[in-house]
Amino acid sequence: MRDVAKDLARQHEELDALLTGLDAAAWATPVPACPGWDVSDVVLHLAQTDAAAVASAEGRFGEAVLAGTGVGGATVDEVAESGVAAERGLPPAELLARWRETAAAARTALGAVDPSTRLTWVAGELAARTLATTRLSEAWIHTGDIQEAFGLPFTADDRLFHIARLAWRTIPYAFQRAGLDSAGEVKLELEPPGGGMWLFGKGSPPTLIRGHALDFCLVAGRRRTPDQTGLVAEGPDARTVLELVRTYA
Repeated sequence: MRDVAKDLARQHEELDALLTGLDAAAWATPVPACPGWDVSDVVLHLAQTDAAAVASAEGRFGEAVLAGTGVGGATVDEVAESGVAAERGLPPAELLARWRETAAAARTALGAVDPSTRLTWVAGELAARTLATTRLSEAWIHTGDIQEAFGLPFTADDRLFHIARLAWRTIPYAFQRAGLDSAGEVKLELEPPGGGMWLFGKGSPPTLIRGHALDFCLVAGRRRTPDQTGLVAEGPDARTVLELVRTYA
């Protein structure tokens, strides 16, 4: 858990540095990856979901809707949209302070729980370590969304290891959720930003995905389609894996 917690803190620091000093016009910059949302909406969503993570770690997730605002929806996306709509318009300084507070609270609450403890989340129960990793993944994705809105690239460093591992480990769940059977295990051979190789899976399973870790994480985060990357997929489930893989519920 310490490695995930450390990288979650690093991710929050990166986003904080990006947001600090922005003027009102910058906070109102549209974020193309999140249609209808601007920078302030993305940050509000992160604050709301971090608050939900605190509630989960403290055993009171059932008392709060995902957005934490008493609103709901038929799907996760609808809940997120209605949550943002309910609180949209907060002054940037107030919103930044709120996000900083909830991000810190999420790190503290998740760090206080045994990594193997099962916690309630959107799609059911998951280990505390996994929930912390999903928070890292979402923070990385939305930091990248804001970076791209400002003409900057997604950050690619060793934090991607946790995100790639999460996506790989949840491939069976993705098949189950889609009501599909898989041909067997999936192996990843990913090139990390710093060079070398990250291997997920052992032996010679029927399906193999190869390529850059950044590409795989962007596909899993639904920020790129497979054909927009250099990923190479081989085996009976190759196309389906890249269509279903994801890092969030």
